[in-house]
Amino acid sequence: MHLPDSLQDLAYSDAVRFLRRPRSISRMLAGVFSLVIFSSLLTDGYQNTTDSPQLLCVLKSNNTACSFAVGAGFLSFLSALVFLALDAHENRIASTRFKTSCQLLDFIVAVLWAGVWFTGFCFLASQWQHSRHNHFLLGNSSAKAAIAFAFFSIPVWVFQAYMAFQDLRKDVPVPYKRSLDEGGVVLNTLTPPSAASPVSISATSSAVSPYLSAPKGPRLAMMPDN
Repeated sequence: MHLPDSLQDLAYSDAVRFLRRPRSISRMLAGVFSLVIFSSLLTDGYQNTTDSPQLLCVLKSNNTACSFAVGAGFLSFLSALVFLALDAHENRIASTRFKTSCQLLDFIVAVLWAGVWFTGFCFLASQWQHSRHNHFLLGNSSAKAAIAFAFFSIPVWVFQAYMAFQDLRKDVPVPYKRSLDEGGVVLNTLTPPSAASPVSISATSSAVSPYLSAPKGPRLAMMPDN
């Protein structure tokens, strides 16, 4: 099948290649799952019973369960968007220390969200199991969707933690030393000693010795008698 040049350019563009990466797909899935969780319970999670006009959570009439799902889903959605934006600008980050900090933060956040959604899935499923399904007129499908997507969020965040851990293993910290010329920190790899090292050390010491030598004291000159 022959595609027009414009579609071919779009298929091989940087944006499409970025969105097709496994990391980007996992972040988008995490954002979509979180959006489904908090939006379903926010819209249909609070219902009134057949004999009362008061709005209660469809999960065992426990408002804490709905509040937890809505709050965790919203924060998880924001986290997925933030790290997706950082991935889009990772080529513009020149600082190695800042990039390593972002990778470490990515790993910690992914592990935390995996634990939060595992706990949330167990909590929401327990509340749904002990709730009366015919007690509310609506909201049963929203509760089932929130529980299901809370379970689906667990492997997604575990995969993101695995990807962040692999990136941390690849980026090994480089030893550094202080430069005498610029007065800043310059990254240098430590080379093993060789036969030419005494020559380089002597040349370096001779070049630096005029600046590191101690100042000499003033000399006394003998003045002739008149």
